[in-house]
Amino acid sequence: MKRSIIWFRRDLRIGDHPALIAAIASSDEVIPLFILDKQQIEEAGSKLLAYMSNSLRALDASLENRLHIIEGDQVEVLKELIELYGVTEVHISEEPERYGAERDARVEAAGIPLIRTGSPYAVYPGRVVKPSDATPYKVYTPFYKNWCIHGWRPPAPTPKEIKAPVPPAKYRAFPDFAAPAGTNIIEAGEAAALKRFKEFSKSALDSYDENRNFAGIDGTSKMSSYLKFGEIHPRTILDRLGDSAGENVFRKEIAWREFYADVLWHNPNTVTEYYSPVYAEMRYDTGASADEKFEAWKAGKTGFPMVDAGMRQLLEAGWMHNRVRMIVASFLVKDLHLEWQQGAAWFEENLSDFDPASNAHGWQWTAGCGTDASPYYRVFNPILQGLKFDPNGDYVRKYIPELAHIEGAAVHEPWLLIDGLANGYPAPILDHAKERDESLARLKELKADA
Repeated sequence: MKRSIIWFRRDLRIGDHPALIAAIASSDEVIPLFILDKQQIEEAGSKLLAYMSNSLRALDASLENRLHIIEGDQVEVLKELIELYGVTEVHISEEPERYGAERDARVEAAGIPLIRTGSPYAVYPGRVVKPSDATPYKVYTPFYKNWCIHGWRPPAPTPKEIKAPVPPAKYRAFPDFAAPAGTNIIEAGEAAALKRFKEFSKSALDSYDENRNFAGIDGTSKMSSYLKFGEIHPRTILDRLGDSAGENVFRKEIAWREFYADVLWHNPNTVTEYYSPVYAEMRYDTGASADEKFEAWKAGKTGFPMVDAGMRQLLEAGWMHNRVRMIVASFLVKDLHLEWQQGAAWFEENLSDFDPASNAHGWQWTAGCGTDASPYYRVFNPILQGLKFDPNGDYVRKYIPELAHIEGAAVHEPWLLIDGLANGYPAPILDHAKERDESLARLKELKADA
């Protein structure tokens, strides 16, 4: 009997899974495998691990409880299973990020060939380049246009049957990562992903272009965690999009994820280093006062309701509305004058949808040191952003109970009300107008030194 391993990593699904299809086609039985990586577990946040644990259980159910799962060194685990089952092929979805690529190279160097089919992206990073000179794009809009021209394959079929052996007891070592007390992580798994996208398509996709920035309504797809763990492939989503205004804007959001993956592929150090190195020379705040303000930001106690609501949503749900991510990031860099890496690390620790490329380059875009033509001059006013994108104050009241007594838009400036701060909500820790001017003055210093 011919057997192949299908090694799951960032592709915890059975639908639209080219590597799984290839493994089934090449063998009589497949060995579904997930290897728990001790290093990644030690570095990951608790909410992400809790979500992953639930996702693995969902994948196992779709495989009729045949998923082999164990913590260990990838080479040792694969060699043991190859010998145990007489495996002839090991199939994977290719991973472009540095850690995954280096891991796979180490496996192959140990004498285990890997058959790569597909990836976590509609278009693999590095394939969309400028037609004129084959160099990578540094700006999103021309990347998007040529990404669309390049195109992608249609979704792969879902296998009707997956023949797999019953795993030995030692290969049923499911992790039991619990979410922190008081948190509410969204439902994980391929079925949940498909259900959510169906709901979003019916209720919010047509108006996505108009409502995606409003934090107080359910106007976004919430597909980020599902895409992070590969519970749904972007190709599956793209295949179901038409040409309405909402669908076109949503397609562009999928492309942003692919653009950032492309940028990181070409610049692997930018997960922690500046895309525009000159900004590393800017004057940032350090010391006890800066640390105290950073702690207030992390806890959602800056006195700016839209910022604090976002930070508390992050702590409670392991997720944050995308518009609010930009608001809190701008506040950290432009108002608190802290380096973007501090905020990115806090997001990594708390997001259930943490993605290295999207996180690092989303932060760098807002911080003004990333892929943008005139970036640093953009300074988000947290009060005006709240009034514009949470006009009734529903989002703020949901996450800041100390302000629940304030009706309407007044919740964004509670210090103006006699009883606005009566329930213990803090006064603003800084003057935004003053810090905006300071931020631009530091930019002027930097340019003068260039």
